[in-house]
Amino acid sequence: MRKPLAITMGDAAGIGPEIIAKAFRDAPEVTCGCFVVGDVATLRRATQLVRREGELAQPLVLLDRAAEALAVPPNCVPVLQVETLATPVPFGRISAEAGRLAGRCVVWAAQAALRGEIAGLVTAPLHKEALSAAGAPFDVFPGHTELLQAEAAAYQGKTVAELPVRMMLANDELRTVLVSIHVSLRQAIDAVTHDNVLQTLRITHAALRPVLGRAPRIGVAGLNPHAGEGGLFGREEIEIIVPALAQARAEGLDVHGPLAPDTVFMRARAQGGRPGEFDVVVAMYHDQGLIPVKYLGVDKGVNVTLGLPLVRTSPDHGTAFDIAGTGRADAASLIEAIRMARHLLAG
Repeated sequence: MRKPLAITMGDAAGIGPEIIAKAFRDAPEVTCGCFVVGDVATLRRATQLVRREGELAQPLVLLDRAAEALAVPPNCVPVLQVETLATPVPFGRISAEAGRLAGRCVVWAAQAALRGEIAGLVTAPLHKEALSAAGAPFDVFPGHTELLQAEAAAYQGKTVAELPVRMMLANDELRTVLVSIHVSLRQAIDAVTHDNVLQTLRITHAALRPVLGRAPRIGVAGLNPHAGEGGLFGREEIEIIVPALAQARAEGLDVHGPLAPDTVFMRARAQGGRPGEFDVVVAMYHDQGLIPVKYLGVDKGVNVTLGLPLVRTSPDHGTAFDIAGTGRADAASLIEAIRMARHLLAG
């Protein structure tokens, strides 16, 4: 890559730092040209934690500028220090200080990507309660997606409403994009509007077309059981989703549905080298779309934010406070997130 790829450290009390250390140790061909946005002391603790018996911990290289990451030798972990933790945070505990540092890392990387200084960013998990405990300005954001959306909108001189984004979860078998993200189920049902569904279809089409080299085949899940069964189990499909799909088709999008939510994901799944019936499924709310992808294995899943003027991916799991500090965390999803970021940048 001509520009380095940033990996934000995530919550220092979670598994983020240790899976980053493992990724640099185990997949140097993937992490080449990447660097960590975070805290040197926290990353040093992580490299010691994952050190194999009889081996030295990976050396850290402190960067002054992101561009220096491209010249760092293999088997080293390049770190750009954003903010220093006063003392190491305990593993597995909610910490306002860790939440603030995690938020600062994301903001730094987002702004660097928007300025064109880095190719994109891969975000290690942050803890939503810790982010909230950090106070302003981070306590108004439920997670990465909303924080990145706000930064990108501010950079472009837009309101958040003028820069709609969507979450896509993907692995090598299934992709799903969500109409709503981190809201209550009641709010998620209310978010199933003609405009939100149509906007999701447009964002999905625009994001995947350059990656696939053609218009993506989009399967659309209904909101209700059996996609409403002709109005017997709800009229959202008839009154909201069907008209949105009709308009999308009129705009040239290859959309299908609304389809029964309990079977559409099986129809879209690629297996045994054979592609699924659809390239992606648009789901009406968070758990409807994420459960099928995560069931196939969180070690393979990647979270991608669609609609941003930058590339952002993330592993498909959280901070795992219950195993943080044990060295048992699996870096596979983070490695896949880095691969996905490179793929999107190449597309």
